[in-house]
Amino acid sequence: MNCPALLESSKASMTYIDVIGFAAAFLTTTAFIPQVVKCWRTCHTRDISAPFTIATAAGLALWLTYGIFLGSLPLILSNSVSLALVLCLLALKLRYG
Repeated sequence: MNCPALLESSKASMTYIDVIGFAAAFLTTTAFIPQVVKCWRTCHTRDISAPFTIATAAGLALWLTYGIFLGSLPLILSNSVSLALVLCLLALKLRYG
């Protein structure tokens, strides 16, 4: 029941799906960079919500775990980097209050 045309079609669409995944990963991951840099430079984190940051870190850890189980490179890479950035933000929040 394996249709070569159908298999080729699913391989091609998988490429498009990966491109969409990597684009989404790039945008959502890089969104954290300006906030981390600003907090690092100013040593000011009063306006950063600790519960939000903790919840975001927990969510990213779960997404990372999910990506590992699926073997999805876009999920693994983006959530690893995003989690590292959010943990930096949390450390800055704990340090500077």
